[in-house]
Amino acid sequence: MPDSGPAFTVKIAETEDELRAAQALRYDVFVQELGGGGDMVDHEAGLERDRFDPFFDHMIVRDSTAGRVVGVYRLLRDDQARAAGQFYSEDEYDLTVLKSSGRKLLELGRSCLHPDYRGGMAMFHLWSALADYVTAHGIEILFGVASFHGTDVNALAQPLSMLHQNHLAPPELRVRARAESFQPMDLIAPEALDRRRAMVETPALIKAYLRLGGFVGEGAFVDRAFNTTDVCLVLDTARMNDRQRRLYTGERGA
Repeated sequence: MPDSGPAFTVKIAETEDELRAAQALRYDVFVQELGGGGDMVDHEAGLERDRFDPFFDHMIVRDSTAGRVVGVYRLLRDDQARAAGQFYSEDEYDLTVLKSSGRKLLELGRSCLHPDYRGGMAMFHLWSALADYVTAHGIEILFGVASFHGTDVNALAQPLSMLHQNHLAPPELRVRARAESFQPMDLIAPEALDRRRAMVETPALIKAYLRLGGFVGEGAFVDRAFNTTDVCLVLDTARMNDRQRRLYTGERGA
């Protein structure tokens, strides 16, 4: 990074160039770094994209000092999902309990940061902008798939079991992996669970949702094309306590 340090700005992509910058970062992270793929991945142009991209809002964080997009998050509201014909994660999960709740939903996905900016302030700026977006649109429930790298569920038995045993969503929020691809998560008996190891092996994004009071749906989805094992995260903003709300919005306590 430049000696002067990064200067972050966050916005919703409005131009084709901004969208391509988001897709280029996704390509670097999801395809080159993590070994993912997909029918619409453009290897020649270095873009990770799919058929849902035109319907999502693409939130980008830019380091103005370095002149590049360093973080992305894509967001799909109920009205956008209706235009798309479905939510993205409906290919993996039955979302009936959420869609029939009558509450305003926001699907989150494709969250990633440039390697140079992980563990710094870039993610804080994305979260803060997301909180503003949620408020502006009156969103009540946030959800989306989050991924473990790799498709060997036995290697992921500790974190998957920990999530199922300790963070399973209550029935009114409990989405479920589709029957044809349902992968049980409760792979290790509670008395054999190594909670410390499980937390170490859990990706940072998933742990961030857990700190905010998030839950996981029932069952995982093994995405071989993308080289990931997915869980569905659900966050009900009405259930957040004051401490969690301050973490989410970036507000300081009194």
